[in-house]
Amino acid sequence: MSTAKRVLIVGPSWVGDMVMAQSLFKALRRHSPDMHIDVLAPAWSRPITERMPEVATSIDMPVGHGKVMLKARWRLARELAKSGYDQAIVLPNSLKSALVPAFAGIAVRTGWRGEWRYGLLNDIRTLDKEQFPLMVDRFVALGAPSSAPSQLAAPWPSLSSDQSRLPSLLHRYNLRTDSPVLALCPGAEFGPAKRWPAIHYAALAQAQIEAGWQVWVFGSAKDAPVAQDIVAHLPESSRAQVYSLAGETTLADAIDLLAASDAVVSNDSGLMHIAAALGRPLVAVYGSTSTAFTPPLGDKVKTVSLSLSCQPCFARQCPLTHQKCLVDLAPAQVIDAVRSLVSI
Repeated sequence: MSTAKRVLIVGPSWVGDMVMAQSLFKALRRHSPDMHIDVLAPAWSRPITERMPEVATSIDMPVGHGKVMLKARWRLARELAKSGYDQAIVLPNSLKSALVPAFAGIAVRTGWRGEWRYGLLNDIRTLDKEQFPLMVDRFVALGAPSSAPSQLAAPWPSLSSDQSRLPSLLHRYNLRTDSPVLALCPGAEFGPAKRWPAIHYAALAQAQIEAGWQVWVFGSAKDAPVAQDIVAHLPESSRAQVYSLAGETTLADAIDLLAASDAVVSNDSGLMHIAAALGRPLVAVYGSTSTAFTPPLGDKVKTVSLSLSCQPCFARQCPLTHQKCLVDLAPAQVIDAVRSLVSI
């Protein structure tokens, strides 16, 4: 009978955070190669966790973000109790996220102190923000003993893509790969203070089209209007080189198509973290947020910011109403960053 340690990770509820959580999974497996890691997370995140070789099983959380639904959590916990987990690591700081491990009777339940979780967690850590300024480091520290929270190094995320799907994806979305692909990710779920203007994305797209590239625009259905706005700012002669996929692809399809791109330009968003974890040459545009907490992690990454005195404000909308941090960030600066990363 296997004696490998079995660990349940309660995952985050945001795309970028889920990508960064892979650093914890990788650190745990490096320290204990036989460890069995299951991840409990929202169903939408399955295309991400299924591209993490360290994860044995992705378990869908049957409760929506922000909802309590104690009966549903209890039923899930009683099923998970049969799996014999040795430890649960709870990455979110909410009280609700700690309920299932407690209901399941998992012996060791680890997480940062927050929202009065005493009793639900029995291995409660006190966060030293100066010691762990990055979110990824905070995730990884929870996998180390409380007596030595820095014991595990934080390896960068590295998602696997399924390029055997590429021919069918190209056919499904009427795409081609006979010229280099610039992927644009102009959305940001958090709010407009993180979104570089569509007219700037269009200037960037036009510069790369003139250099012989094509452009794929990614995002959710909410990002379809900005994708259309980017196309509208282009000369008619260039529009045939732009393919808007916003609101068209599944997350799984978007991941595998991003993996086929030659360069990516993105706001600070979940797709930014996915592109970095896929090893794509990435330019990340920062407005209201900061690289000091959740930077994209990769070898081929450049971040671009004006570093104004009002940055970062971490607001959803510009408190000063002018949004100069992004409006004044010229396309030429981003174009130069892209061309410094790629030789095509």
